[in-house]
Amino acid sequence: MATFLYRLGRLAFRRRGLVTLLWVLIVFGVGAAASSAPTPPTEQFSMPGTESQKAFDLLQEKFPDAGADGATARVVIRAPEGKKITDEKAAVDKLVGELGKAPQVAGVADPFTADSVSEDGRTAYTVVVYEVAAPDLTDKAHDALTEVTDRARDGGLTVEAGGDAVMVEQSMSGTGERIGVLISAVVLFLTFGSMIAAGMPLLTALIGVGVGVSAITALGSTLGLSATTSTLAMMIGLAVGIDYALFVVSRYRSEVVEGRTPEEAAGRATGTAGSAVVFAGLTVIIALAGLAVVNIPILTKMALAAAGTVAVAVLIAVTFVPALLGFAPRRVLRVADRRLVRAKKPLSARKLRRSEKKAAKLAARTRPNLSTRWAMFVVRRPLGVLLLAVVGLGALALPATKLELGLPGEGTMATDTTQRKAYDLLSDSFGPGFNGPLTVTVEGKDAAAAGKRVGAALEKTAGVDSVSAVTANKAGDTAVLTVVPETGPTDSRTEQLVKDIRAKAPSLAASAGATEILVTGQPALFIDFSQTLSDALLPYLGLVVGLAFLLLLLVFRSVLVPLKAALGFLLSVSAALGALVAVFQLGWAADFFGVEQTGPIMTTLPIFMIGVVFGLAMDYEVFLVTRMREAYVHGAPAKEAIVTGFRHSGRVVVAAAIIMISVFSGFVFEVDDLVAMMGFGLASAVLFDAFVVRMAIVPAVHALLGDAAWWLPKWLDRLLPNVDVEGEKLRQRLRSGPSGVPRGASEHERDLVH
Repeated sequence: MATFLYRLGRLAFRRRGLVTLLWVLIVFGVGAAASSAPTPPTEQFSMPGTESQKAFDLLQEKFPDAGADGATARVVIRAPEGKKITDEKAAVDKLVGELGKAPQVAGVADPFTADSVSEDGRTAYTVVVYEVAAPDLTDKAHDALTEVTDRARDGGLTVEAGGDAVMVEQSMSGTGERIGVLISAVVLFLTFGSMIAAGMPLLTALIGVGVGVSAITALGSTLGLSATTSTLAMMIGLAVGIDYALFVVSRYRSEVVEGRTPEEAAGRATGTAGSAVVFAGLTVIIALAGLAVVNIPILTKMALAAAGTVAVAVLIAVTFVPALLGFAPRRVLRVADRRLVRAKKPLSARKLRRSEKKAAKLAARTRPNLSTRWAMFVVRRPLGVLLLAVVGLGALALPATKLELGLPGEGTMATDTTQRKAYDLLSDSFGPGFNGPLTVTVEGKDAAAAGKRVGAALEKTAGVDSVSAVTANKAGDTAVLTVVPETGPTDSRTEQLVKDIRAKAPSLAASAGATEILVTGQPALFIDFSQTLSDALLPYLGLVVGLAFLLLLLVFRSVLVPLKAALGFLLSVSAALGALVAVFQLGWAADFFGVEQTGPIMTTLPIFMIGVVFGLAMDYEVFLVTRMREAYVHGAPAKEAIVTGFRHSGRVVVAAAIIMISVFSGFVFEVDDLVAMMGFGLASAVLFDAFVVRMAIVPAVHALLGDAAWWLPKWLDRLLPNVDVEGEKLRQRLRSGPSGVPRGASEHERDLVH
């Protein structure tokens, strides 16, 4: 691997104009394809194999004219204090009439004829059905809804609106990307001390994200990728794109300062740091692609899109980055390093070997940097550092024991939004279960009669508030009725009601003359969703951790290093979940993070975090431990290898972690709850993993294990292919060329040797 990437890096450096042109053509080609692509389809959430999905599919098949594809807005109207809604009939009729004349509206229900008035007579609601799905509503349609409700409020009524026609107005603001890029630029400049060196990772990362997101847009209509599919790809692609380029540029700078020609330095940087980038990228891709085992299409599409963007970031790091280095081979160095390099004469292969030995002795006598001092401290006190880090992360993970999962909805939105106000008005006036009704489908030869018998039985069921009249399809083989629970959609008693109805469905169908009874609706959907994720968690962990373990086994040729990496990941992800629960569910420091409404954690988030964080955690493991492995393979004692790895990689890993944290933290301030939670969770996980697990636990464990950390059974050593991530084969190859000339050396280097 290192030898192949070494050649690739040198080729990209020499043919930098051609490589740059190819990437420019790719960017413009994918961008043109995206701009001419049809509008992405509306994302239809589905869960194959669940009862809720089966019932939903049945309704679409048997009731094709029900208008389920059109957006809806539920407008809630309450009369002033001391009045009935009937006293305001003229104002309500005017409101309904104006709503019916709004753009893209297919129909509006009259609350007085549709039995949509509360028992106390103060509140009513009307349902506005649109001709198109929510994402296809125009600004004029949104503005018309807002203007009509505002005029009704001016007339003295309390009017609030909910439904997907209103919620679709929430969108990504782009604040996250801007904040992340800004902080990343500052960190890169402080790390490199050069504007050009700082700009390269930013430029290549933005190009990678642009290519990935444009490809998603271009393939949207073909593969069914909605506009939301690119959210995770943008977040992950930006973070890893900067990090991967950062490692290659950093290694190039160190190679040039050690006396190598720019072309040779580009080749060695790509062969060593590039190898780490490839395997780190593979772990992220495995973790993301593994989400396909959950069998929820929307999650699979988001994960695969993000995995594709990570693959683009890897390709850019090992091709475009060395090409860009060719345009500014010296200007990526610090000013002091440029002077030092100019003062040096190019070294022959023999003198270069001597220079490396002298540099190693000099490094041992010079004052160590902060990373080196920290590593030396941990090596001296490994047990204390290990215990403190493990106990600290364990304490942070404690709030995760109170984790409550839930799906996003109007009931979890901020209390000052019109959607939440409408939700609360309906709960107060029509009962808490009104916002989460159950839909029961009944199949049979005489579905209408069977449905009536089923409805009568359900009315007597504990926990049921009311049951609607039965509606049968034209063929008469399917009927549907609505069951309103006594409790809210997220109440545990509602969940138990769904389970009770499903448990007695077979016997109820037999006594009612039906062939099958199915239950769907928001509470049922939540139950099925949670069960699907729960069932998939262990297979997912087994697949991802197993594949990543094998990958790290190849990289480090050690059994204990991959095991330690996996256990460290569990600590960091547990602590991150604890922090997430503390802020977004329990409300600790909620004001500081701009959390307006606390509530359950999004159901999809834990498994998303596990996948993404595992991949990112392995990134830092590969970047840091590869340099330790490189020193150990080249003859350094185990403890000295730890210090050497930190001396060369510690500062860069810290910079990479700060960049990734800043990118993810920027998304905390987005209005979309899932994006905000994901940004906070990922930022927390990277913080704990990079600064506690990789910077404290990893060196402590390696110090305690010593040489045993690199133990590999001989029989397994013979079976495993040597991927040479640490570049030992490359180093031997360069030193054993004919006549003392490194194989692949430049013409100038050959002349120097001869």
